Amino acid sequence: MKALILCGGRGTRLRPLTYALPKHLIPIANKPILDYAVEKIRACGIEEIGFVVSPETGQEIREYYGESCCYFTQDQPLGIAHAVIVATPFLAGSPFLLFLGDNLLEESFAEGVREFQEQGLDALIYLKEVADPRRFGVAVLDAEGHIQRLVEKPADPPSHLAIMGLYLFSPSVLQAIDNIQPSERKEYEITDAIQWLVAQGFRTKGKQTAGWWIDTGRKEDLLEANRFLLDFYAKTDIRGSVDTASKVIGRVTVEEGAEVVESVLRGPCIIGRGSRIVRSTIDPFSSIGPRCLVENSTVAFSVLMSEVVVRNVPRLEESILGRRAVVEEERGKGRRIRLHAGDETELRIGS
Repeated sequence: MKALILCGGRGTRLRPLTYALPKHLIPIANKPILDYAVEKIRACGIEEIGFVVSPETGQEIREYYGESCCYFTQDQPLGIAHAVIVATPFLAGSPFLLFLGDNLLEESFAEGVREFQEQGLDALIYLKEVADPRRFGVAVLDAEGHIQRLVEKPADPPSHLAIMGLYLFSPSVLQAIDNIQPSERKEYEITDAIQWLVAQGFRTKGKQTAGWWIDTGRKEDLLEANRFLLDFYAKTDIRGSVDTASKVIGRVTVEEGAEVVESVLRGPCIIGRGSRIVRSTIDPFSSIGPRCLVENSTVAFSVLMSEVVVRNVPRLEESILGRRAVVEEERGKGRRIRLHAGDETELRIGS
């Protein structure tokens, strides 16, 4: 079995962060979003991984994962099914796992792979019950979990089972895609291809999951994903230096080479390697990336990427700072700051 991860799109809702960095490589809990999926895929024993990328983001993803993976450029965003066709040379008649690269799932992929193989299915789609399914593709299942029909973003949803962006397919899905037409959105919908498989009597099932699922398309989603992942994975792991004047409360990770001086760390949080926290407080659900400096400041519920400087800020909260961003404030003003800043941004707040 192979894996195909879709990384198209320009990430316009996450600008300015995505002017210089693909949204799929934005770090959450100090690890790129894509890494969480790649680790789950490799844990299933799948070693052959292909990426479908956009012209704007392809080079960065290629540089990050190297030549051990395959890369295919989708010149225009013509839908998930079209992305599969772009990668047809890689798939080469093999069953494959298909994943939307800007999603984060709690669920292990291994159980679905095992179910797909043991039952000899042609399609297995992951589903989650949601309160408002109108924003998603929606599945209707029979009592045994077989797919009866799929509806894309219905105004009147026939069920509350949303399609999560994790699929397993046999090569028959390529035949299905050859038999569909563009939708009203002018895209080749994977839901139409699965519906074709259903109509032709292929073996299709839905797999419901109760675990969390986050589509990281907006700043608010990134912060929520950071909270979930820190809460889920965080542990007490002090490998850097924490002086005796500092306090570590709860599940806190301090990576190698990090230094904590006269500061308070409240978990779950993570301090990246080579960072310095000086006379500061890091409150829960904060990820401090590598080689950052936080001095005379409080950071809460925020993501700081690499080499960020936060100095003399009474409280930085619900913020995302891109690489090498600098935020400084005149001390004693007592402001609370919320920021969404791209790479190399400088914000200096005076009197």
